[in-house]
Amino acid sequence: MNKVLNIVPVPVPPEALDAFAAQIPPAIVFPGFENVFVCAQAGGTSLDSAYETTLADAFVLEAGCRAEEQGYAAVCVNSMSDSALAALRSRLTIPVVAPSQASMLLAALLGKKFSVVTMWPQWHELYFKAAREHGLTAKLASVRDIGVPPNAAELLAGKEDFVFEALEREARAAIDEDGADVIILGSTTMHQSHAYLERVLDVPVLNPGVVAYKMCELLVTTGLSHSKRAYPSPSLVQDGLLSAVRPPVLQN
Repeated sequence: MNKVLNIVPVPVPPEALDAFAAQIPPAIVFPGFENVFVCAQAGGTSLDSAYETTLADAFVLEAGCRAEEQGYAAVCVNSMSDSALAALRSRLTIPVVAPSQASMLLAALLGKKFSVVTMWPQWHELYFKAAREHGLTAKLASVRDIGVPPNAAELLAGKEDFVFEALEREARAAIDEDGADVIILGSTTMHQSHAYLERVLDVPVLNPGVVAYKMCELLVTTGLSHSKRAYPSPSLVQDGLLSAVRPPVLQN
């Protein structure tokens, strides 16, 4: 059995972790693969700033740095922040994939221009950063949001009617006004909206968590992984540094 470790970069309760796992239903999992979802033990909460994304990088690295010795076949970072992607590729030789890079590269394969439709403006820099790093700025038509703060514990539960229509409105504007011919959902927390948007829009709509996971399957089944010339291994491994951090007690 090829186990894939899916890491959510913010601490969430078990029921929320189940909601994240639901984005990859058994019907789309290739035979011989199994998904395990975990979350960072500490760090950011909404990834709304460079401060929080730096914390997420550290604790996603902590969550995944031992994946290879634990018997996992691949690691999938379950966030459009692509938290610790380069660091985990440096530490590991098994495939490590993350949604922004994977979905943007797939969007460039499927169309000429893509737009990201997301929840709130605080996440815009995540996508611009990914596009810059991967040489895709010219392919990024726009980033649009609906001005709704995300909730990593509840995802879109209870807000479906309003959120789905708002996302459709911004996606149509991205297509008609900005020239996008592919739409990428801006967060794995938005996966519940994918089926609706795929049904009402006439362009491909990419569900980033699923795209990243299926890329893991592709790499594992073809025997490919990232280049260690691009992501050289560290000369000194210090995996225990972050595991000693005690998560804070959050006050209501």
